[in-house]
Amino acid sequence: MSTPRTLVCLCLLACAGLLSAQTPPTAYIITQSVGTTGGTSTTYRSGSKVLVDFNQPAQGGTPASRSLSFYDLAAGTNTTWDPDASPIQCSVGTFSGDWGDPFGSTAELEGDINKGDLKPAGSETIHGIATQVYAGTTDGANVKAWIDTKDDDLVMRVEISSPGANLMVMADVTKVSFATPPASVFALPAACAGLKPPPTAAQLIADETGDDPANYVSNAGPGSKNSCSVVLRVVSAKTMTPITHIQVVIDTAVFPDNAPPAYTMGVADDGTTSYSGGHVMEITNRAHNGMVRLGLPPDHFMLGVNIPLPHHGGGIGLVYRQCFAPTTVLLDVVKDYGKDDQSQDLLWVKGGKYATVPSQ
Repeated sequence: MSTPRTLVCLCLLACAGLLSAQTPPTAYIITQSVGTTGGTSTTYRSGSKVLVDFNQPAQGGTPASRSLSFYDLAAGTNTTWDPDASPIQCSVGTFSGDWGDPFGSTAELEGDINKGDLKPAGSETIHGIATQVYAGTTDGANVKAWIDTKDDDLVMRVEISSPGANLMVMADVTKVSFATPPASVFALPAACAGLKPPPTAAQLIADETGDDPANYVSNAGPGSKNSCSVVLRVVSAKTMTPITHIQVVIDTAVFPDNAPPAYTMGVADDGTTSYSGGHVMEITNRAHNGMVRLGLPPDHFMLGVNIPLPHHGGGIGLVYRQCFAPTTVLLDVVKDYGKDDQSQDLLWVKGGKYATVPSQ
């Protein structure tokens, strides 16, 4: 069990099936101490529904605070709000993987016990619950863990210490019930009803292109090691029709550490933009029906695509080349084309109908 991983689990470390390989329960109410300031976290679970109630007492000039987070494990969404706020405001998001289940962090501690790094060290009662104590050294840290001797194998407490460092309490369960919480615990306030999480990156791509998002990769480094010819296509989101009134500039000079030179841009009343600095050059004369051949650019280069709007100038940004074919298409997808709030997304095309370069 590594100390960094354990630190991540500060609020909600527990372990199921250390030696008896029990299946973790899915109905419980578990309260834990959080940090050193008297905070507590209570997790209510009933199947795929979870509510985490976090309370932080007043500290000095900082008032007490409380937050509630509802997790829908089946839908992969979480809703958070302050029940004491007026009016109540909710935030909704998505999650995947570990959500902080008190029985979720099992493998590392179980592995340490089974490897013999942690050995039985007596028995103690923690908050009225009989526990088996394990102690030993792992990854250079001294670890002591108190594990519920009942079938649930819940980790009640974990302490970690190392030479020259203060003792850290990584888990401190203070109350446990395996009764199913009442349904009313999971009821959302009226202000949260009907709220939907923001779309995921894949959902945004699907909405913009009308295509399978698996066919695209967003512009992100590093650039591919293999080389390819790149064709830029500038299209309107949703309709995917070419946008022909464009300006395109490029700087393919290789610069170290992705630190591009400074550029100067001037904007005319009609939105056309002049660019200077570095080795930037305008290649608008290569554009035909919203398509520009960029040649064989290096694994990273600077690219500016300006869709002129009155008094709105274009920019220039870093692009990481991605090669999925000898000639790979780079889509510049323009959202809200022609409006003051138009914006652009760069997408490398891996496959599908837009991977083929159209005839000019």
